[in-house]
Amino acid sequence: MQLTVLGTRSGMPAEGQPSSGYLVEAAGSRLLLDCGPGITTALSAVTPVEALDAVVISHMHADHCYDLLPLGKALLHARAARVLRETGLEPMQALAALDASAPGVPLYVPVGGRAVLDRLAALFPVATFPLLDKAFDIAFDVREYAPGAAFTTGGCAVSLHPGRHAAPNCGARVESPSGTLAYTGDTGLAEGLAGLAHGVDLLLAEATLDATDHGPHGHLSAADAGGVAAENGAGELVLTHFATGDPQVLQRRRVAAEAVFAGRVHIARPGLRLPVAARIAG
Repeated sequence: MQLTVLGTRSGMPAEGQPSSGYLVEAAGSRLLLDCGPGITTALSAVTPVEALDAVVISHMHADHCYDLLPLGKALLHARAARVLRETGLEPMQALAALDASAPGVPLYVPVGGRAVLDRLAALFPVATFPLLDKAFDIAFDVREYAPGAAFTTGGCAVSLHPGRHAAPNCGARVESPSGTLAYTGDTGLAEGLAGLAHGVDLLLAEATLDATDHGPHGHLSAADAGGVAAENGAGELVLTHFATGDPQVLQRRRVAAEAVFAGRVHIARPGLRLPVAARIAG
């Protein structure tokens, strides 16, 4: 299993860094976790977008899902390019010839997420070429999930665990024969984190705040993330979801996590690639 960090910023992308997005490759599958602003471009730099096997969105806040429309358009273009190569049609003819019945990339969103995506697409209609408005009908196979849902993609088993956030959020646990990774999405401390993080080889955890959030918005501090990793026996910890790229701030986050977690602590940055290897018991 390999994790590639595509973007790490919270709601304020800056300094050339996209918002949330992470590519997990394992057991012959490519899984995208979240798709915030800038992620489609970052993804296309490391793999063809049409190589994706599934996309999981933790919650419907813009910094985690806003780039789904550009990703859908990119997937439409990739399908049209294949038609063009096979038929020699002109580009616009190739788009028009797309088989709308062909399966799209499975896109897992929280209950109610489909309506949000439809409203997003409706904001940017292309009246002269309506097919371009069909990204969420053709490029994706949109599937709404409830907390506790599970599915498989290739040789990976994915389960979704509830967190505590201003919008309904589920963290994703990805298990494969080669390793297990858990991603928190956005959450404060919550009971669901135990099932999400238990015994994982790598925990990818938000560390938005300097101090524990006891309010309704729901975010973790670096110390909170370290505590979750320690209490649940994670092998390594990756901190992410930052409002700043200031090295001094990020170093303080690392130190805070290391004070409570004895395993290795990484600071996520765009382009970071980490192997996720199953640990040998005992």
